[in-house]
Amino acid sequence: MGDGGVGATGGDGVNRAHVLFDNFVQATTCKGTLKAFQELCDHLEVKPTESRIFYHKLKSKLNYWKAKALWAKLDKRASQKEYKKSRVCANSKCLIIGAGPCGLRTAIELAFLGAKVVLLEKRDAFSRNNVLHLWPFTIHDLRGLGAKKFYGKFCAGAIDHISIRQLQLMLLKMSLLLGIEIHVNVEFKGLIEPPEDQETERIGWRAEVHPRTHPVNELEFDVIIGADGRRNTLPGFRRKEFRGKLAIAITANFINRNTTAEAKVEEISGVAFIFNQKFFQDLREATGIDLENIVYYKDDTHYFVMTAKKQSLLEKGVILHDYADTEMLLSRANVDQVALLSYAREAADFSTNHQLPTLDFAINHYGQPDVAMFDFTCMYASENAAMVRQRHGHKLLVALVGDSLLEPFWPMGTGIARGFLAAMDSGWMVKSWAQGKTPLEVLAERESIYRLLPQTTPENVNKNFSQYSVDPTTRYPNISLNFLKPSQMRHLCDTGESREMRIEIENVINSSTPKLARNDNCLLDKQLQESIARSSKLLNWCQRQTEGYRNVNVTDLTMSWKNGLALCALIHRYRPDLIDFDSLDERDQEKNNQLGFDVAEREFGISPCMTGKEMSSVVEPDKLSMVMYLSQFYEMFKDTVPPGDNHHNLSPEDKAALIASTKSPISFLSKLGQSIAISRKRNPKDKKEKDVDSLGKRRKTSQSEDEEVFRSGRDDRPSVILSERKVDSSAGGNTNKVKSWPPSFSPSLRRTLQPSIQDSNDSSEHIFSNHCDSIHP
Repeated sequence: MGDGGVGATGGDGVNRAHVLFDNFVQATTCKGTLKAFQELCDHLEVKPTESRIFYHKLKSKLNYWKAKALWAKLDKRASQKEYKKSRVCANSKCLIIGAGPCGLRTAIELAFLGAKVVLLEKRDAFSRNNVLHLWPFTIHDLRGLGAKKFYGKFCAGAIDHISIRQLQLMLLKMSLLLGIEIHVNVEFKGLIEPPEDQETERIGWRAEVHPRTHPVNELEFDVIIGADGRRNTLPGFRRKEFRGKLAIAITANFINRNTTAEAKVEEISGVAFIFNQKFFQDLREATGIDLENIVYYKDDTHYFVMTAKKQSLLEKGVILHDYADTEMLLSRANVDQVALLSYAREAADFSTNHQLPTLDFAINHYGQPDVAMFDFTCMYASENAAMVRQRHGHKLLVALVGDSLLEPFWPMGTGIARGFLAAMDSGWMVKSWAQGKTPLEVLAERESIYRLLPQTTPENVNKNFSQYSVDPTTRYPNISLNFLKPSQMRHLCDTGESREMRIEIENVINSSTPKLARNDNCLLDKQLQESIARSSKLLNWCQRQTEGYRNVNVTDLTMSWKNGLALCALIHRYRPDLIDFDSLDERDQEKNNQLGFDVAEREFGISPCMTGKEMSSVVEPDKLSMVMYLSQFYEMFKDTVPPGDNHHNLSPEDKAALIASTKSPISFLSKLGQSIAISRKRNPKDKKEKDVDSLGKRRKTSQSEDEEVFRSGRDDRPSVILSERKVDSSAGGNTNKVKSWPPSFSPSLRRTLQPSIQDSNDSSEHIFSNHCDSIHP
């Protein structure tokens, strides 16, 4: 055989294979790429549907030197030990909804793991000209997948951006070569549950798609991942809304004719008013345009994105009438499109110092000038990254990636970077799923990883990009994969039972004041009543702990905590050495909250539910988040007597020991756990356990094993326990007696503390049972 395709014994055959491969690599549209790929496969007589062997057959039949350079890149990536030669997920059948960059990147990761991957896209064109900022690791990741082979100008020199369209084309071509089955003009409509009758034929989970005659309707899957953006068509995922002050963004794309004059114009990687006030003042004086920031990237188009002030848009006639409602304010009927085009062109011309010779708008897929104005006052994030559905013996792992999971904040350029991280995190989740971990274990690990995603920046991810893999520990420094416990994930496992009860419980928990609603047809059962009681008990406990503090009046679990004083009072109650409460100003809500959040995280290992700024700016804190957050204080301090209570007969040494007892061993270990995890492979297991044991011993009370707060040798952090308290009523004696005291506690101190602990245990119950920690950006 020559340097070409099957049966290519002559020059014509060789050249034909080369030409077809070049056509595929150089295709500039979605449909053109799919057509060129099919022609290449037909010529080489390979079938893309044979996904598990397709890549190897294609590689063996196409010995073109350009192709070999690409094979080398893909082979190097596929050789990572986590993929186990693409066998680890060989029995997994995965469906991806959406061919955006994150959906395609997720599909690629699953293909490397050996899964059968099917991807649906309801359109057949990639038409988004908008340009994406790329973090350094995403550039390295794409280069490792052969990006330069498909797009020679990819991130040349100091360029760190790419148009969405070009990125999709590159990832589409990579996906096709890896044997991923891609269907365009196919829309996902919903999930089809397995039939109840499984005796005649075992039928699992399927997807309902349009058109109904499409063969994908007949396929079964055990993993479905939604990557269709903010619209997210996968049911069951609740979203959190993050609302800030009014922010109106304008994007504009102008034709790039690639002339010498255009090449000389410098990009604007991001200018904000606070850093260059003179520029924005000059812009306002010269044009009447008032901006908060502006970015200019030179790519396939000249791409501008800016945040405009509402008053400026009104004065320039872009917005016709001022409405309080943002949706009405930016509705098409209230926007003068001609004035909008003029506004965008003027801003672009001034910001580039009038150096662009022509500013003709590029045309979008609607045949209109590619200019858009939108509101990003509100951004959304899914409360959870994944869930499991189970019906009639069939389990389905359901997950989100991309904007469906976490909407980006465009001035920070977080969208693609966090989207790629989530794609790899999802690959790790599917790997765990395929290796036989229980659904609760898979979900606990995935949610533990997801809680870090909104916090990622280019500075705080690992810098050794060459070591990045599907394993999250290669990408996130100091990550705890066991931060959340499997028992906390029960609400994410949908077995189809008692759905109405779960909805009713959530409604009660999320109501402003817990009330026991009566229904003539159905009385709330014991589980619902207990949920109400636990929320009420948490409130009562918080009221007792903060009673008497200046300007603190806890009447609920939301608004009473908004100024931050109640949280600081709660911490001060048990650790007065950590916060100077008398110095706090009730008016400085952001500072108070941030102080409380920082101290709680540093000293007790309790992660904040939001930032101090977010807490002070929200109209009303989310009750579910506050319940989960405050429950961790309850679990930590319920068996601890605050300094000043029953201490008048204690020696100075005992008082010091008591204060030290509130310094959580969990907090101490969480700080060391990061280095322990890193050095786990270097240190012998016995030595590690010995080192950890020397740090402190867990206080043992009447808690059940499900409620165990600390296990020696693990870097877990405090969490809300989801199972019911189990008290062994058959055991004789006082079940509330402390079985083991810290060594620093003298006999007299132990006698003093024992009655208080018994009183606390007699009335203690878990606060909340059916929700896990709320994840906040």
